[in-house]
Amino acid sequence: MRVCSPTRNEFQRVVKLPLTLLFATFLQIASVGNNLSFAQESQNLPVQSSSQSITLAAEDSWPPFANQFGQGISHRLIAAAFKQSQVEVNSLVVPYSRALMMAEKGAVDGVFNVTREASTEQRFVFGNTPLFVAKASFYQRKQRPLIAANKWELPKGTVIGVIKSYEYGDEFPELVKKRQLNVVTVANQQQLINLLMIGRIDAAVMFDLVAQENLQKMGVSDDVISAFNNHSSEIYLAFSKENPKAAQLAKELDQGLTQLKANGQYQQLVSAK
Repeated sequence: MRVCSPTRNEFQRVVKLPLTLLFATFLQIASVGNNLSFAQESQNLPVQSSSQSITLAAEDSWPPFANQFGQGISHRLIAAAFKQSQVEVNSLVVPYSRALMMAEKGAVDGVFNVTREASTEQRFVFGNTPLFVAKASFYQRKQRPLIAANKWELPKGTVIGVIKSYEYGDEFPELVKKRQLNVVTVANQQQLINLLMIGRIDAAVMFDLVAQENLQKMGVSDDVISAFNNHSSEIYLAFSKENPKAAQLAKELDQGLTQLKANGQYQQLVSAK
């Protein structure tokens, strides 16, 4: 009986089969090794902390606290305080009255530089720590001084200039009523100063640092001077009641401000030009 020898093709298949198995096994081992190496590298990588961003309305005409370029003391303090809890701050620079309205309607998460008083506590959520305290005074023209030693002695009918939607303390409505003051409302500090210079108003209520900044810019620091105090305001970042996270954001801001004061950064940020 004749025994047939395998053909050349059959012999090649027999030889190749073990080599194929060996190659597949090698690939499998290499893959496992790579996966283990990747897993070890992943464990050694730093864990990325989760962060969030918020949008705030910042007024455009209250230097040195907030100006039309989105700069100032308030911007620095708020950004640095929220950085402690990895919250990124985006600011929309708008007139103050619009900023209040946007926050009240929930179009933004909060609004800069709000005085905490009875009228604003009904509209917004506040933390426990103010950004800073700002003093406001009655300003007069040097050549036309007020005949009064304090605000409660203002002659009845005195014409007083103020900024639209600004808060001037809980006493101000009572003062207006009791002294029968005529209140003229304008949009910004420059308009107030111009009205005072031309005699359209008898006095203007302005926050002292803001008044100094604008009087110097306009070159009338010697012509318009402080008469007497109106009030001191604790100035806050006010949060929208439409935002369900408002209370948490207020808490994080409080914590951030506390940390800035503890490590010395707060005073540096306030004093920086």
